[in-house]
Amino acid sequence: MSRIATESPESKDPREVLRSSNLRCTRQRELVYESLFRTKSHPTAEELFDLVRQQEPGLSLATVYNTLEAFVRTGLARRIPCPSGGTRFDADMREHVHVALEDGRVMDVPDDLGSRLVDALGPDLRAELQDRLGISLARVSLNLVVHNGIEKAPSGTEDPGESADSA
Repeated sequence: MSRIATESPESKDPREVLRSSNLRCTRQRELVYESLFRTKSHPTAEELFDLVRQQEPGLSLATVYNTLEAFVRTGLARRIPCPSGGTRFDADMREHVHVALEDGRVMDVPDDLGSRLVDALGPDLRAELQDRLGISLARVSLNLVVHNGIEKAPSGTEDPGESADSA
């Protein structure tokens, strides 16, 4: 049974989300949340700063960092550690799987594959993890990391270097 739910980005009103998380609603926080929620690029704080600053020129990088920290603390966003040592952020709080590429980008694994990966952990393995480590799992977060691999086009897409005319 899949644990990955779907939720439409259009259903997230930034003001409502901030209020329901007991965060003070400011224009800057609204813009940071909306930009983070709508992007699929899993931006760094600096990338998000550049994105939001187009709409809010007076925004400071410190405000973005503080806002992201508040979002993480209240469960509105998550940190995604990168192999390079940097941190990216995601406002999609569904249980889903990420893959971190060598160049620092982070992508969502398609939901069907992510569900299979998460489901493969199974309740027995989860229970054993909790018992052996003396913990209570709140959720599972999987981050796959690509090392020294050659990125290839996903199956079902044509390689840009190949054309139908080159036969």
